[in-house]
Amino acid sequence: MELPPRPKLFDFHGVSMTNYFTDNWDNVQNFQARPDDILIATYPKAGTTWVSYILDLLYFGQTTHEHQRPIFEKVPFLELLIPLYPPGVEVLDNLTTSPRLIKTHLPVQLLPKSFWEKNCRIDWNNYLQRFMDGKMVFGSWYDHVTGWWERKQTHSKILYLFYEDMVEDTGRELDRLCSFLGLSPSAEEKERVKGGVQFDNMKKNSMANYSTNPVMDFKISPFMRKGKVGDWKNHFTVAQSEQFDEDYKKKMENTQLRFRTTI
Repeated sequence: MELPPRPKLFDFHGVSMTNYFTDNWDNVQNFQARPDDILIATYPKAGTTWVSYILDLLYFGQTTHEHQRPIFEKVPFLELLIPLYPPGVEVLDNLTTSPRLIKTHLPVQLLPKSFWEKNCRIDWNNYLQRFMDGKMVFGSWYDHVTGWWERKQTHSKILYLFYEDMVEDTGRELDRLCSFLGLSPSAEEKERVKGGVQFDNMKKNSMANYSTNPVMDFKISPFMRKGKVGDWKNHFTVAQSEQFDEDYKKKMENTQLRFRTTI
């Protein structure tokens, strides 16, 4: 099957985007959230699938029929509109599970208003230069993570999760997530979830690793990479590492938000 061409970036309301995430914009903005919806809001490649799978196992892990569907079907991508698939909004409108688990990479200022109105719960990773300049799809990483962090300070139903914390102590972060959601799984259920969401298990699981998605070309790269904290820095030269550290220090100096690159 011939894959669709890689789309071009363009400025969209001050954020770098592609047409895959803007062509259905009116319907995205008019999307009607429900009070029990759970929104997984992340920057791309920042643990989105991990949190999605944790939530899926917590809510639907015992449902045999649901367990046999890939994660990208069970946790629809709100703003996505690509060939071969129905729009994310349409999939969500037809979703029969409750609560609905919803994936988005939108920065906080572009999120449909209904999520705030319904007070939904929200869970919150030449290339180097483009990254620092924010010339990536969904815009600047700095703006994305600080935007959601700042909104968290005034919105009680946002839980901010850090990938590094989840790797360091998955059980502890699972307890935080359950507390936030008002769930009380048994010790046996929590162990089942912890085992299922270990990186190596997820990478081998066709229901979690996107290998059944025809849009993904695994001949180029698997969707799930190494799952190692700070591994991205191993691809930097010394000069690039110093350049990024200086950029990070400058752009994050006015926020209390802090990230770790080691555990």
